[in-house]
Amino acid sequence: MNEFFTSAHAIDVVLILIGLEAILLILLWRKGRCPLSPGLTLLILAPGTCLLLAARAALAGGSWTLVSSLFLVALVIHLTDLVQRWRERARFDSTRD
Repeated sequence: MNEFFTSAHAIDVVLILIGLEAILLILLWRKGRCPLSPGLTLLILAPGTCLLLAARAALAGGSWTLVSSLFLVALVIHLTDLVQRWRERARFDSTRD
């Protein structure tokens, strides 16, 4: 079991599960059972996915530039998501007044 986790295969399993989650949420959105559009779904899942990819790269002996680039991409996507949510909340609050 130790080898499974130190070889980054556990992260592969989690990445597959995130991909399946995205597919499921998009299918539910198409059926009208999920309020999140595919774009929002991907925006929510992308930062965590980038962090997992960075961890996987580090465990697999990837270069520091790859790992740090994935951290930077995760940060940029996360900040984009935050800005989008703040704007959405501001629109919602302005309609309530």
